[in-house]
Amino acid sequence: MKRLPGGILPSEITPREVFLSRRSLLAGALAGGASAVLPEAHAADGSPLPRLQYTVNSQYSVREQPTSYADITSYNNFYEFGTDKSDPKQNAHTLRPRPWSVTVTGEAEKTGTFHLEDILRPHPLEERIYRFRCVEAWSMVIPWVGFPLADLIKRFQPTSRAKYVEFTTLYDVNQMPGERYPILPWPYVEGLRMDEAMHPLTLLVVGLYGSVLPNQDGAPLRLIVPWKYGFKSVKSIVKIGFTEQQPRNTWNVVAPDEYGFYANVNPHVDHPRWSQATERVIGKGLFARQPTLMFNGYANEVAHLYQGMDLRRYF
Repeated sequence: MKRLPGGILPSEITPREVFLSRRSLLAGALAGGASAVLPEAHAADGSPLPRLQYTVNSQYSVREQPTSYADITSYNNFYEFGTDKSDPKQNAHTLRPRPWSVTVTGEAEKTGTFHLEDILRPHPLEERIYRFRCVEAWSMVIPWVGFPLADLIKRFQPTSRAKYVEFTTLYDVNQMPGERYPILPWPYVEGLRMDEAMHPLTLLVVGLYGSVLPNQDGAPLRLIVPWKYGFKSVKSIVKIGFTEQQPRNTWNVVAPDEYGFYANVNPHVDHPRWSQATERVIGKGLFARQPTLMFNGYANEVAHLYQGMDLRRYF
């Protein structure tokens, strides 16, 4: 099948009639729901990003007004492109998200290197509006497009020895200029316990606001775990490993007193340098703050995963 510019398959593009019907549906949505008009999506170099074909999953979506596309794509932590929040949008044009491959390793029956299209093809995409909370005490509400990580994990058939899932970001100084500097021990690595990875809220994300994921937001494939701080949501994934031992995730290696392995949003456990009791809401003014919710508001869905654990010790 012939690909469109950027390597997108025609089958991944939303048909015009579907897109227009969705706009009509959203226009009548209740206040606090999804945005009524989908924004025009652009890559870091200014070129338009294709729309994706997906369904809307209201079961797993919060009924809050999403943060604007402009804020989501211009206020980012992505140290591979710089340490300031505006750096990723300015510098991410060097990333080449197509073609893209993901290597699967470790304790699984099926391992190897897979093209991104082969990773995506069996999985219908859906939009979920999730709260997103950064450890720096700011938050957004983001309409992601992706599919449950659990669906992908089942395809690779992990063995009984697979207790954790490890994710690794691309390491390429030509595509990611920030990796030329020893800010972090590159490549970036994150991990989840298997039950966290298999939870239905955990998403592999390929899009944002109905369009292909912009480079600065982790194109072409990133993780979203909405009850955890944002640094768990590893971007531009090139490797997924099934391991028996807990992965040594990057920020926990760099500053173990500040960044735990679990990284569950917990307003009762402060960062050593600031409180986590409240959060700044991006897009609502510099001084707009709100109380931080336990597990970022997903306690009913995920609290059972940590029953009996001391969440001050396993932070």
